[in-house]
Amino acid sequence: MGRSVQSPLTLFDSLPFGFAQVSIVPTPFGDAVHVSGQVAWDADRNIVGANDIGIQLKKSLENLATALASVGATLDQVGAIRLYIRQSHIDQGKAISDALMGTFGDRPPCATWIGVPSLAREEFLIEVEPSIIFVARS
Repeated sequence: MGRSVQSPLTLFDSLPFGFAQVSIVPTPFGDAVHVSGQVAWDADRNIVGANDIGIQLKKSLENLATALASVGATLDQVGAIRLYIRQSHIDQGKAISDALMGTFGDRPPCATWIGVPSLAREEFLIEVEPSIIFVARS
């Protein structure tokens, strides 16, 4: 059995762009769940938190939670995240930290903060990519 994909209704439909929001790959240890990088778009591709990296990160993490919920997983199962931060906003560490602590509390995942010159769209200030999540096969 090969890869299957999920497209949660409250996330934008990424399939016309050539990628899945969530892909599930069966392994001998359960299902490996891969989630695409999440940004601050709503389901209709409207930006949430224009020019506010804290609000954008909060929405991106909400989108990540939605993607994980589509396969029965939660943010508590995320071991690590990569944050791709527009270089122009890399100095806004407090807003980023506040959004992370507001979401994960005192049990955050590992994180790598990566400054990048740009993201897929000009309005995106940050993108969140989680590590692989393993879930028991039902």
